[in-house]
Amino acid sequence: MGSKAAAITSPVPVTWYPTLAIFMLAIGLIVSASFFIYEATSSRRNHSLAKELTTGAVASFFLGFGSLFMLLASGVYV
Repeated sequence: MGSKAAAITSPVPVTWYPTLAIFMLAIGLIVSASFFIYEATSSRRNHSLAKELTTGAVASFFLGFGSLFMLLASGVYV
C-alpha cells in the first residue's frame, strides 16, 4: 500500500516559457492583424468562409497558448 506516486512534470522546460510566450503572442497578433485587414479590405462578394475560419482558428490557437505561457512565465500556474 505504500506505492510512490511519480511527480507530474511539464513536457516543456520552464526556461522556455517566456520565449514561447513572446513568439506565440507575436504570431497570434500578426495573424489576427491579417484577419482584420482581410475583413476591412475585401468586398462582400469576395469573402471566403474557409479562409476566415482558418485564420481565426490559427490566431486563436497562438493567442491562447501564448497567453497560457505568459501566465506560466509570470508565476501564475493554471
